[in-house]
Amino acid sequence: MPAPSQPFAPVVGERRSSLSSKHGSHRSSASVSRSLSHRQAPSQHSLGLQSPQGSFVSSQKVYTPAENGVRRRRHPRVKSQYPLDDSEPHVEYILVASFDVDRGPTMLHQVPGAISPDENMLAELMLPDQTHMRPQDWTMFFLHKDGAAAEDAAERRELRRQMRELREQQRQAGEDVDGESSSDEDSDDGLDGPPLMYVLNLVNTKHDPNEKRGAKTQAMAICTRHTFLHIYKPLLLLALEDYFKNPGQEVLENLYNSLNAMDISLMPRLSLLERHVLQANDVRDLFVEKYEAMIEQRLEDEAAARTDSPPESPSRNKYVTPRDTHEFESKIIYNDIPIPVKIPTAPASETVGDFSLIQLVQTFTTPHVTQPQPFALHPHLTTAGAFTHPIIVLINAMLTEKRVIFLGHNRPSGEVAEAVLAACALTSGGILRGFTRHAFPYTDLSKIDDLLKVPGFIAGVTNPAFSYHPEWWDLLVDLPAGRMKISNSIAPAPVTEGSTFFAQHPALPKDTHPDPTGDVAFMENIVACIESRQGEQMIRSKFRSYISKFTRVAAAFEETVYGASSLTVLPPTEIEKPGSVNGALHRKSSTTTASSSKPLKGHGYVWASEEAKIRELAATTAKIEGWRSTRSYYAFIQDLATEASMKEEPISPISSSSDLHASPQKTKTNGVERLDGPRPYLDINHSLSRLRTLRLAPQEAARIYLALAQYCTSYNTILELLSHAPLSEAGLFHVSLGLWHEDRRVREATTKLLDQVRRHAAGRVWFARLGGFVNLGFARGLNETGLSAGRDLNGALD
Repeated sequence: MPAPSQPFAPVVGERRSSLSSKHGSHRSSASVSRSLSHRQAPSQHSLGLQSPQGSFVSSQKVYTPAENGVRRRRHPRVKSQYPLDDSEPHVEYILVASFDVDRGPTMLHQVPGAISPDENMLAELMLPDQTHMRPQDWTMFFLHKDGAAAEDAAERRELRRQMRELREQQRQAGEDVDGESSSDEDSDDGLDGPPLMYVLNLVNTKHDPNEKRGAKTQAMAICTRHTFLHIYKPLLLLALEDYFKNPGQEVLENLYNSLNAMDISLMPRLSLLERHVLQANDVRDLFVEKYEAMIEQRLEDEAAARTDSPPESPSRNKYVTPRDTHEFESKIIYNDIPIPVKIPTAPASETVGDFSLIQLVQTFTTPHVTQPQPFALHPHLTTAGAFTHPIIVLINAMLTEKRVIFLGHNRPSGEVAEAVLAACALTSGGILRGFTRHAFPYTDLSKIDDLLKVPGFIAGVTNPAFSYHPEWWDLLVDLPAGRMKISNSIAPAPVTEGSTFFAQHPALPKDTHPDPTGDVAFMENIVACIESRQGEQMIRSKFRSYISKFTRVAAAFEETVYGASSLTVLPPTEIEKPGSVNGALHRKSSTTTASSSKPLKGHGYVWASEEAKIRELAATTAKIEGWRSTRSYYAFIQDLATEASMKEEPISPISSSSDLHASPQKTKTNGVERLDGPRPYLDINHSLSRLRTLRLAPQEAARIYLALAQYCTSYNTILELLSHAPLSEAGLFHVSLGLWHEDRRVREATTKLLDQVRRHAAGRVWFARLGGFVNLGFARGLNETGLSAGRDLNGALD
């Protein structure tokens, strides 16, 4: 398995293309009726790592073309995730391989051109071990992104940086800036699109007495940059069946054209905050107004294009809004058959394909509960002792970049691949990244030499020979048995400054707490949610909260031990002069409330007591220290810096309590009232956690309510508030308690904040979930503040 020698990146001119005459070398080549320039691509299993659309949706609202000319748009254009003029195809290659008795796995076709010079390597990956024993099998593997694409990504990042600087200069000069820029520019999420080319492969074995072995085994694969490659499964089933009947390149050309003709241009491009809010909640009509705007734009464009042509008769159901905004419903027409597909609108980071976290949890929970077996102790992995839940051991192993093997002996390779992808999404939580790039959903024994060159790999295998070599892996995940095993060859955890610090900490509680990290309670809650059938979306949301908590606890650990943390982005006013305590730098606890004459400060995770904080930090020390030297740690720091640079408005501290209680100046934009003046720095997660966790004095709670009201006055800042208050965790209930505060100024500020929320496109859902008791308090607040109760609830903030 040689190392990659050449980068690859097909340059595609149009999305809709037709394949025609053959060209290229020997048996695997094709051409398109447009100019293509293909570079050769190595399989990811070559392990040469330098570093780690006819729209068809159905819903309630139907849009028809305007009868009297073009409509007048009131808002900036909403961008599409996949515009009609996008030059990148949905599917870049289609491959066909077959098993030959004399030559072994053999590549037959590569359309529209050769993807790799190493055809044998690709053919072996497309025909897994023992696949002839099953009539059908699915596999997935990844191909590395080429250097040219990385250079293009760097150019795009530099262009976005220059655009942000230009917009900031325009704002400072008092010029009007396009309102869609601030919400859309961060939707890239710093990842520059999918970092890999994803390959979905289908293998079929059909009995044929004319064949030497009495059966014929063939595989067909599609290569795409989209992470939602699972939507192509029905098309692969039909196309491979057609290929068995008529084994010619025409079948592949037809499939290629059908897949790339899919029109999903009516899928809006959501910002990073909008994606976070959508991922964390199961409300079916969140951001439906984005789809409505997309449809309105399309109708305007079509009307403008018909000005010089005879008008068409309008169709009553030409465009309709989706039934569930989490998925975009479209169709792919193959052989005149419309195949419906559902595309995730806001896939989380490190989420590839379709899998079930519930199934992964249940696979290891049942044996662990019925017949518990102790793990060999390792500080990085067994954070809750020898009987740590296997799922926690798996998360710890991937967080600390251990070598993980998923073994599925006598199981379909597709089942193993889905478990690998589920583990990547589980550990990422949509927050961390760096796992899928070093994941191998399926590999075999012949690739072991190159596999071992990759640090912290996550690989799926079906050959039991891997289990006999513990020096190859640190954690073995046995899917059929539902067990995990820590290798006896795993490297021991080194002694670090953090472990030494807490070993000598004078305030460390002497009593042994049964669950100092909270992992036991967390997994009990996960199992209870699964048993009560709360659904996949809820389970993913809970694991996202778990990973978010881990990053905030890690930041508190760094501040406690090292005096400062790279995991928080703070303004200068939040930083205090450090003092030396026990040889380490300390800052005031994030749960300490500043006096009324000082700026409102506070950030990070909130514990119920200082004793609970020290206990959890001490129990999590080894795990955090193991994470601090990994790819995901440094990638997370980069993502934090990117998010901080995309703040829509400059931040400034609240100077004193008198500023909090002063009546801010109010302005109206598009009929929406908002507060002017400097925006205070505020860690919303920290503030909400204090309201939920601590018993605060009235003055302390007042400062939080007033700070929230002063901070959350725009579309994006209210989105930020909603992202930290998911509906599954009581939503804005704790914020609404400010309606009954003893200070009238706090009640007024809370009323104004909830008034902003109820008129927010997404916030209206949170407001509706507060219930009748809160509505009574809000109505009283409206009377006290003089706000009109009849204001438009569907208005949008600027």
